[in-house]
Amino acid sequence: MRQLLIALLLVAAAGGVAALVRRRAVPDAPSTPRSHTAPVQIDRADFERPDTPWLVVVFSSSTCPTCALVLDKARVVASNEVAVQDAEYTACRRLHQRYGIDAVPTVVVADSEGVVRASFIGPMSATDLWAAIAEARQPGSSPEPGLGRDLS
Repeated sequence: MRQLLIALLLVAAAGGVAALVRRRAVPDAPSTPRSHTAPVQIDRADFERPDTPWLVVVFSSSTCPTCALVLDKARVVASNEVAVQDAEYTACRRLHQRYGIDAVPTVVVADSEGVVRASFIGPMSATDLWAAIAEARQPGSSPEPGLGRDLS
């Protein structure tokens, strides 16, 4: 009987210690996802062909397979009116820092004044890029005028 009483006291003591430890434990802080953003204004002099009416910049990294696919889609829109430039991180680190690029691929569509009219962070379809450029060049021309714009 005495051994049973000692065992019950030890179990009760262990339970009390466990409860105290659980109460004092600090839960991990909830993680907050970072919201990546694209620049809203760029200096056209920082990029090739600053005299063209439109500029599409693909901020990329050579280690990013998605970046290569996005760059291929962007190069298709190059013309006399639309300059397309790859701002690869290793070669254009200063541009990534200046414009706060912290996620690749980031695509910006800027007008002749450097105002970013559309942007994409991450992969996008060629159709979406074409539609965003068309809408930027001629408002009302796209059936989805919000493509490439943060409407939050």
